[in-house]
Amino acid sequence: MMRAVAVLPAATWNPSAAVDTVLLDHDHRHRRRIALHTQSGAELLLDLPQAVRLRDGDGLALEGGGVVVVRATPEPLIEIDAHSAAALMRIAWHLGNRHVPVQVLDRKLHIRADHVLADLVKQLGGHVAEIDAAFDPEAGAYAESHHHRDDH
Repeated sequence: MMRAVAVLPAATWNPSAAVDTVLLDHDHRHRRRIALHTQSGAELLLDLPQAVRLRDGDGLALEGGGVVVVRATPEPLIEIDAHSAAALMRIAWHLGNRHVPVQVLDRKLHIRADHVLADLVKQLGGHVAEIDAAFDPEAGAYAESHHHRDDH
């Protein structure tokens, strides 16, 4: 079994050098220790000293050499936009007030698919579209992460 002992942030290494790939949804990308299966069917033990928030493109450095790339799997999401920046900020405030995980993009928001929240967004004047995409919500103001959110 391969053992991953460190995380290489996406911007610090070349994913084309990966020896394998592991696909993870949002819920499985904040871990310290977990047994996984790679795309080639190999067993991989993620064994880190502390829990880390993994992001699409991060590398898992293997004990003894090599790197396995992390890829975020698409999930059912709602893409939100609005007729103005102020309206979109108002929607974001209401979602945050409900402690809903939100991915902030340029002029759009992504949340997990939820018909109740979709109705709320429409009532607030927003537009919704159902999509399948990787979900990478904001970690929160007090969350520790090995990444900065200045790449979006």
